[in-house]
Amino acid sequence: MALNEKVNTYLDFSTFHNVINGELSPTPGKTRHGVNPDTLENNPEVPLSTIEDVNRAVEAAEKAAKLWCEVPWSERASAIQRYADAIEKHTEDFVQILIKETGKPINLARLEFITCVRYLRGFCQLSLPEEVIEDTKERKVVTRYTPLGVVVGIVPWNFPVQLSCVKLAPALLTGNAYIWKPSPHTPYCSIKVAELGQRFFPPGVLQILSGDNDLGRLLAEHPNVQMVSFTGTAEVGKKIMECCSKTLKRMVLELGGNDPAIICADVDPVVVATTIAYISFCHSGQICIAMKRIYVHEAVYDAVLAAMVSFVQTLKIGLDEEAHAGPISNKDHFERVKDLLADVEKNELKVAIGSTKPLSDRSGYYLVPTIIDNPPDDARVVVEEQLGPVLPLMKWSEEADVISRANNTNTGLGASVWSRDMEQAERMAKQLQAGNIWINTHAEIQASTPYAGHKHSGLGIAMGVEGLKSCCNVQSIYTRTGGVVEY
Repeated sequence: MALNEKVNTYLDFSTFHNVINGELSPTPGKTRHGVNPDTLENNPEVPLSTIEDVNRAVEAAEKAAKLWCEVPWSERASAIQRYADAIEKHTEDFVQILIKETGKPINLARLEFITCVRYLRGFCQLSLPEEVIEDTKERKVVTRYTPLGVVVGIVPWNFPVQLSCVKLAPALLTGNAYIWKPSPHTPYCSIKVAELGQRFFPPGVLQILSGDNDLGRLLAEHPNVQMVSFTGTAEVGKKIMECCSKTLKRMVLELGGNDPAIICADVDPVVVATTIAYISFCHSGQICIAMKRIYVHEAVYDAVLAAMVSFVQTLKIGLDEEAHAGPISNKDHFERVKDLLADVEKNELKVAIGSTKPLSDRSGYYLVPTIIDNPPDDARVVVEEQLGPVLPLMKWSEEADVISRANNTNTGLGASVWSRDMEQAERMAKQLQAGNIWINTHAEIQASTPYAGHKHSGLGIAMGVEGLKSCCNVQSIYTRTGGVVEY
């Protein structure tokens, strides 16, 4: 399958277009723009895709998928590897755009690309060979995996490139064509990363469409799309599921989480408090698998709280090299987190550090890291996923009780236990109802390991060999090796 001969080797970071069938595709007269969450200035215009753009992209993807699936696995993996190398080479260019659209401090923006490249390379180490189920003189039974065809990735605003890499790598590696649909809030870096990909993939194999929230519906309902991989809220995930049901297409849904962390009595309070606060307030808490409910054994509660408050006092807010937390990434989410903080104030919950008000000396969507001291379990800040710089700490004393409280949620993305006693930690971890469990760490994921949510946190599996299988049809072949059986 020939590479794209029309590709421009120069990336222009001042203009942004769809990529359809290997070519830059503007939408004359139909554009929109995002907003820089740090300055509140408008970012450049980007395409506002229509159903005509969707139809063109899907048609090109269908044609490309039929040829791409015939390319040997090793060659597909090689193309993804070269793509990863190119992304790594252009990281600093991409980082500057990512900062302006997401509000990430520069080191966190760099980390997104480091992780993206690691995921792409990690997927290329996986394989999906035929599985021999039975092999006798009379019969051979083999299971093989064939690509679905056209896969759509609908990606959120908090990790716009990293999370698409988790979707596009298994889709392309298994022989599908991939259409990238970025968040309306953060399309800029994604467009340029997809544009870069045209150097390594034939026309139609990797495409990107920018648009508003309606674009996701148009893609999910399209009869010639075979699969949608979506990351976002459970509310929107249900709408995607409804759209996909009309044509019975495959789905992988990675939805919200409200991850509990259980801190046992035997920990080093300073070490654990510092680690948990560092992870929880990274990117201002806008991480789906960040810890969002911290249950601390009463024997160390005061020490952990004090250490966490002390650490938070050292966190720098902004976008420079030393900053750990930037602004909330967009106005819609800023208003949601502000409403959650208003509820904290209304119910007179105890604020150990931070504020229920936005920063008054900054123009952007800034909120300070805030810790809520032992709120009741039915407080909104505990029940709802904050996805912001707001962290509730609660006391516990009995193991059975804290397990019940940690599991008392309709989400199940991740959970962690922190203890020096591995027997206790493993016993507690195995009782937690979540797809990803950590002991003495949190939010570590890798391309080689299945990633999934329980309960309302998702359907299907991303990453690992099981993630590859999610992008495929399974086909079992039964062969009578000894000839036709006479009845």
